[in-house]
Amino acid sequence: MTIVVDDQLWSALGDPTRRRMLDVLLADGAATATGLSERLPVTRQAISKHFGVLERAGLVHVAQTGREMRYRIDDAQFARAVAQFAAVGASWDARLRRIKRIAEAIQSSRERTPDADADDTRGAHDEKEQ
Repeated sequence: MTIVVDDQLWSALGDPTRRRMLDVLLADGAATATGLSERLPVTRQAISKHFGVLERAGLVHVAQTGREMRYRIDDAQFARAVAQFAAVGASWDARLRRIKRIAEAIQSSRERTPDADADDTRGAHDEKEQ
């Protein structure tokens, strides 16, 4: 299974401030840069720059209301991001299960067969006694 990953989307979601901004938008429905800067420990200018990244990734839409720019989550793009994260997570879960099976098989194999190093040590010790 090939997973197509949108690097711009993942990069936008990789920043903790942008994730906190999205959390607020998910909870409140919409926000302005000024409103978010009052709720997060980030300046209004920084919030505006982060919104630019989120907008280029298609995660938010902006609408002008009077003098304010109000940002909302793009539901379709956000759903696409969630689906990509779920697919990548499932892929990694499958890889980790395979690694676990291999490690368990190696461990089981070692427990069933005598340790070659121990045999070599015993043989060398026996030769010295003779």
